Amino acid sequence: MRLHIRGTVLPDGAPAQWWIVDGVLSAEPVAGADTVFDGGWIIPGLVDAHCHVGLGPQGGVELDEAIGQAEVERDAGVLLLRDAGSPVDTGSLDDREDLPRIIRAGRHLARPKRYIPGLPIDIEDESQLPEYVAAQARRGDGWVKLVGDWIDRGAGDLAPLWSDEVLVAAVEAAHANGARVTAHVFGEDALPGLIKAGIDCIEHGTGITEDVIELMLAHGTALVPTLINIDNFPGIAEKAGRYPAYARHMRELYASCADRIGAAHEAGVAIYAGTDAGGMIAHGRISDEVAALRRVGLSPTEALGAACWSARDWLGRTGIEHGGPADLLCFAEDPRLPGVLDHPDLVILRGRVYR
Repeated sequence: MRLHIRGTVLPDGAPAQWWIVDGVLSAEPVAGADTVFDGGWIIPGLVDAHCHVGLGPQGGVELDEAIGQAEVERDAGVLLLRDAGSPVDTGSLDDREDLPRIIRAGRHLARPKRYIPGLPIDIEDESQLPEYVAAQARRGDGWVKLVGDWIDRGAGDLAPLWSDEVLVAAVEAAHANGARVTAHVFGEDALPGLIKAGIDCIEHGTGITEDVIELMLAHGTALVPTLINIDNFPGIAEKAGRYPAYARHMRELYASCADRIGAAHEAGVAIYAGTDAGGMIAHGRISDEVAALRRVGLSPTEALGAACWSARDWLGRTGIEHGGPADLLCFAEDPRLPGVLDHPDLVILRGRVYR
């Protein structure tokens, strides 16, 4: 299949034309190519940097449902997914040419009774964490996912799962096996130890403070705030009647989230778009996350980049370049305008047109 497209390419904002042959982009003209888009805007395929293919509201799902989730993401223009932990092995989806590319973090790693039942590998003895991290680094696609904090029912509030000392060894184990590490963190207390240990990314990050922002900048720690999932905090608090301190804390984190994430952005922390789709969030909502990032202070171009070219660069994937994969979106209008991003005119994955 030989295709031709022409339009304004972001982020450069310059007019350009590209040819597609056997799923690969070419800057050189190709004879016999069909022009499928002429005029408008062209961007690399979108990225959801925190989602869970294979996970549903009740836990792990069957493979056919996981395929359906990936198809929803594709149709929304999300052509690269960082799966931030799943109990289901979706490796066979890599054989599907019609599904987004997936970067997997393996299984969540947690302490017993300190995360959602059935999702993580529970580690009784925290001294074994580096060993488990190394195993997940070898199992995944360059990422490992820790549960950094969760409710401690004995304390009645959010609390860290790991000691600072074991975190240092765990992050070193991941890096030695060629993987980066990220962690689920809602509250404040777990963040300094994780960041000082050299963790590469924080998920959610609703507990970041000015001191933590300084640490993130010093260590180059990225942030994926999953803002549309944070909207669930009041509902979580409402159901936590047995734990009033936890409920109050979750409400406080929700109320301060926009200011804290906005402060991180203003200070220069690298922020990327992730929806947390697969549990309480439906798949295909990346445009809502981009809009939420704009509300906390990212410019239209920054917010789109956080779900597109900037995220691709962070994850080590190409954008629109000669010889690169033909994974891109085409829009009749500027996708930075409100209401445009969620309606791509063309979705092109591996050189095949889906819309």
